[in-house]
Amino acid sequence: MKHSKYIYGFSAQNVDGSAALINLLGGKGANLAEMSSLNIPVPPGFTISTEVCNYFLKNNSFPPGFKESLFDSIAKIERILERRFGSTQTPLLFSVRSGARQSMPGMMETVLNVGLTSKTLFGLISQTKDERFVYDSYRRLIMMYSDVVMEKANNVNVGIREHLDSILIKRKKENNIINDADLSVDTLKGLCKIFTAEINNKLQSSFPDDPYEQLWGAIKAVFISWNGFRAKEYRKIENIPNDWGTAVTIQSMVFGNMGRDSATGVAFTRNPSSGHNHLYGEWLPNAQGEDVVAGIRTPYPINEDSKNALTIKKDTLELQFPNIYNNLLLIKDTLEKHYCDMQDIEFTIQEGVLWMLQTRSGKRNGHAAIKIGLDLYKEGLIDEEKLANRIAPSQIEEIMHPYFNPEKEKQANLLTVGLPAGPGCAIGRAVFNPERAQELSSEKEGVVLIREETSPEDIHGMHVSNAIITARGGMTSHAALVARGWGKCCVVGCNEIVIDYQAKQATINNVIINEGDWVAVNGSTGSIYNQKIDLIDMNLDKNQDFNDLFNVLINNQKIGVRANADTGSDAKKARAMGAKGIGLCRTEHMFFEPDRINEVRKMIVFRDNLKIRKNAIMNLLPLQKKDFYSILKAMSPHPVTIRLLDPPLHEFLPHDKKQVSQLAALTGVSNKKIEKNISQLYENNPMLGHRGCRLGISYPEITEMQATAILEAATQLAKEGVDSSPEIMVPLVGSVNEFNHQKEIIVECADRVELENRIKINYNVGTMIELPRACLVADKIAQSADFFSFGTNDLTQTTFGFSRDDVSTLLNSYIENGIISNDPFQSLDIMGVGKLIEIAVKKAREVNPNIKIGICGEHGGDPQSILFFKNNGFDYVSCSPFRVPIAILCASKNK
Repeated sequence: MKHSKYIYGFSAQNVDGSAALINLLGGKGANLAEMSSLNIPVPPGFTISTEVCNYFLKNNSFPPGFKESLFDSIAKIERILERRFGSTQTPLLFSVRSGARQSMPGMMETVLNVGLTSKTLFGLISQTKDERFVYDSYRRLIMMYSDVVMEKANNVNVGIREHLDSILIKRKKENNIINDADLSVDTLKGLCKIFTAEINNKLQSSFPDDPYEQLWGAIKAVFISWNGFRAKEYRKIENIPNDWGTAVTIQSMVFGNMGRDSATGVAFTRNPSSGHNHLYGEWLPNAQGEDVVAGIRTPYPINEDSKNALTIKKDTLELQFPNIYNNLLLIKDTLEKHYCDMQDIEFTIQEGVLWMLQTRSGKRNGHAAIKIGLDLYKEGLIDEEKLANRIAPSQIEEIMHPYFNPEKEKQANLLTVGLPAGPGCAIGRAVFNPERAQELSSEKEGVVLIREETSPEDIHGMHVSNAIITARGGMTSHAALVARGWGKCCVVGCNEIVIDYQAKQATINNVIINEGDWVAVNGSTGSIYNQKIDLIDMNLDKNQDFNDLFNVLINNQKIGVRANADTGSDAKKARAMGAKGIGLCRTEHMFFEPDRINEVRKMIVFRDNLKIRKNAIMNLLPLQKKDFYSILKAMSPHPVTIRLLDPPLHEFLPHDKKQVSQLAALTGVSNKKIEKNISQLYENNPMLGHRGCRLGISYPEITEMQATAILEAATQLAKEGVDSSPEIMVPLVGSVNEFNHQKEIIVECADRVELENRIKINYNVGTMIELPRACLVADKIAQSADFFSFGTNDLTQTTFGFSRDDVSTLLNSYIENGIISNDPFQSLDIMGVGKLIEIAVKKAREVNPNIKIGICGEHGGDPQSILFFKNNGFDYVSCSPFRVPIAILCASKNK
């Protein structure tokens, strides 16, 4: 072990630890030590470090010397309180609680009243003169200990807690009692006897009647709970490392169940839902801490601001204990000024005396996070960087999209859960093909498009749908990428969905969904329901806190933020979200409209017919010029990076006889000749085939047409007095010769357009770095390129050798088996892909120090990836428009 010190004490007399030792002491232990140092009333105790936990879980024993340290720590508390653990005259009782460095509420175990036995309870009765309180405490210990230590820690599953609860409920009914606090002392005595007998019967083991046996059992159980199912699942969701371990805090008991002048409660120093600056919480008279959160009794509101429909007539702590309430307000202010954050606190009142049992950073929703952060910033407690660090990207995403009424969603029938690929929530009528989606989309309720998977030809149906569901595909599949770009609700990879397109129905876990049936989709969780659920809309324009936050963040960015957008309307949305440019305009998306696709097909299928190809070029040029004019104008004067045509060739080819016949009618060429030409273009692996700059080299007139359209659009804007800054990007470059071939065509077009119009155009030519070879020869390419933009989707694909559209099932297996920790298509693989990027950046800047470097893959909106790009000196990141606020937030963070 790194530290020979196993245990850290805290009391009013002496404090060993502090908040700085949170990794060793966990959040609970570190903050109890901190509160003790602030002279806040905290019952004395000590914390066993996380390193002891890891040692125990590895060796199934405690480290050498630990037992002696534990006894010494107990002796210190005995001297402070003038009580003895295990004494029959002046017994000392402990609570044993878990405490990881990151809050995991309810995921691990707690045992209260440890040390209470058939012998020590008489000493406590003698001290307190309250037999009922003592037997109530003993009853609680028996129930908790049998569940946490005797069952769960021993991996037994007999449901002892539920069994004992059923006995308790039956006894209350027999005595016409609702609240535990009304149980008589005789009833409690009887319950204790019944409980111990039932434990012996169910668990084949006696309830321990030795204080130290109880204590050792509780400590071990808390350590073991670190690897409990719910703790592991929570860590997976929250990305908490498994090797952190939990600390154990052992604290002298204070009792909220000692009568009418005792109570227990939990509170937030600010409202966790609205963010308003008032104490918000619940309390229970004559109860112990677990009662408030366990639902045993309906808690009371702390103050008027904490009342709800269920507690409107309940007495407040402010009314019943005004002096205690005022002390809580003072502690609230002390804690907030010290931690500079909203706190979640637990407290107990024992015979009119207030004791603090915990403080930690309070969980809050997105709205509250923004309001609390801004208010603390305005109060001068935090600066711009801390404001950015306090708000999670998921909280920004949360407030940007409609969401389901939480109560209605809880009651809804869950069909399945897929991958949450597009944010927000949506409802609509089920449809199974894009044409039908378009037909029905004008109806008031809208549609949800359900497909095996989507392709570029589904764009029209996808665009008009309220939500998209696919049975296959991962987080970077076509459906996921398009949906995120539009900010559209989307769930992909729903393996349980079986679609019968002919019957116009899908079967999901034995439930049949017909066309026209209601479907509800939660794109933030991946949940799918077969019913209508009420939606709550967000209006960010009127959200003053949201706008105030981004006014602060934009001025504190450490890296530029652009957006990926393919149309002028998308560019306007991106600009409204705060983007300072377009980092990727994908021109292939412009060609799948019905009036354009056949012109592209003419160019590709009739490679041997110059007349047909030139006719297609002439038809496409004005359409492309209009496209580029729109997007350049919408983003003026900021740069717009336009990627030349880059789809796999097969996506443009006719896919059926009907499409072949249409092309034949347009060109006068026979179906047979067209089919022959198509067969010659067939590729086994089109994603690594005839695409990107390879297409431009094989069909140079495509590059010439697109470059001319871009430059003429910029020229037209210049004549109108509008500044534009087009950046022409050559895709899928693997060698400098490929890049130079395409750049030469672009420069020739520029020279011609400038000469014809007598206008100097402000343009740049660069490349997309998306192949490992391009990274390794980046110094050669950088000598000719004005900018690099890393296409991390394809770079990840070609580095791993994964097919990003087919790999989702494999990645899930890899993550479950610990082969990889994250999906590399969602969060950048730093060790492999990141290393290639570092090599490329270093090589490029050695030969071209002024080269502009950005990233336009989906990683441009991923918080962890943005940190990597910042640290490697990137000029900007680019992401889908609806992820721009998240990217701006991350660009403002310093960690």
